[in-house]
Amino acid sequence: MYTHTSGQLDRLCRAVGFDPAERRHLDLLRGLLGTAGEASVFEPPRVASNVADDTSPIEFSVAFDADGECVVRLLGEAVGDPGPRDFLDRVAAEYGLVTDRLDAVADLFLPHEERRGPFTLWYSLIFRPGAAPRLKVYLNPQISGSTMADSLVSEGLRRLNIAEAFDPVIEYALRRGDLDNFAFFALDLDDSPLSRVKVYVSHEAAESEDAERAAELVPGTDPALIREFLALLGGRKGPFDGRPLVSSYSFVEGSGHRPANYSLYLPIRSYVPDDEVARARVQAILAQFNFDGTTLDKAIAAVSDRSLRDGVGLIAHVSLRMGEFGSGITVYLSSEAYQVLPPRKRPALSALPALR
Repeated sequence: MYTHTSGQLDRLCRAVGFDPAERRHLDLLRGLLGTAGEASVFEPPRVASNVADDTSPIEFSVAFDADGECVVRLLGEAVGDPGPRDFLDRVAAEYGLVTDRLDAVADLFLPHEERRGPFTLWYSLIFRPGAAPRLKVYLNPQISGSTMADSLVSEGLRRLNIAEAFDPVIEYALRRGDLDNFAFFALDLDDSPLSRVKVYVSHEAAESEDAERAAELVPGTDPALIREFLALLGGRKGPFDGRPLVSSYSFVEGSGHRPANYSLYLPIRSYVPDDEVARARVQAILAQFNFDGTTLDKAIAAVSDRSLRDGVGLIAHVSLRMGEFGSGITVYLSSEAYQVLPPRKRPALSALPALR
């Protein structure tokens, strides 16, 4: 697993301008995979992960920021460790990680009982050329069952001194009963002024209007951009009845109970027949925001050399970020370490949807 994914990660980092001598991204990946990194990708995984559709514990992403920066990120699960925090404990001192906020909520989201839901703890490793790596953790609000999710998020926000954030999130993003649910509770592991507490909400069978309403909680968001984003990438304004849309809110120091940023995530693999169509749609949205589409093609080539028409899911998600502390587009790429999912049949006339 390490041999396969480290090659992908290294090529991806080179594609956005990393110094060829840089090794920290590979050291962190090796540490995250642990003993699982020794496993062959030609055999079934010892532990199936929900990070990716093929049960790989690794997913890559490239963030195109409005300030011109490209950031490489890796979402992963430490399936080779007996405890979910073992990897964090090993690297915390070396990378100057700040775990105070995680420690404050650990008993809520990391109970000793057997886990429920798709995961216990995921890591995001964030790499910028010429900068030290940063880390973020994802916690599971459903860890004690779906009926406890609201209570865990509410108490988590209270312990992090932003209790007043809970009710506005409910009002704007969880308005449709069982169709809207807390999906992730995430924490940056640093103490910079822009260190975030993030709350994610999944929206089953949502319409564009549901995402637009969720975004209204954040000053400076534009409903027209959300409509264009969903029309170009999803080919519709709704309902998104495949994998759900996801909203996230970022709270930073000084923002109080109002989030500073909003992101909308579209699982594009559910709404295209194959990755060739997905690439065309992502190129269109990057052009809409004046981003250089050649970087996307370099990133895809870094991760896979297969024909994009021969599978679906290499381009897994696309997100739109808006708000006070940064805007842009992020494209998520599967490692496809264990499997390439087969393409779906194309419609008779497959074309980019027209904006409405």
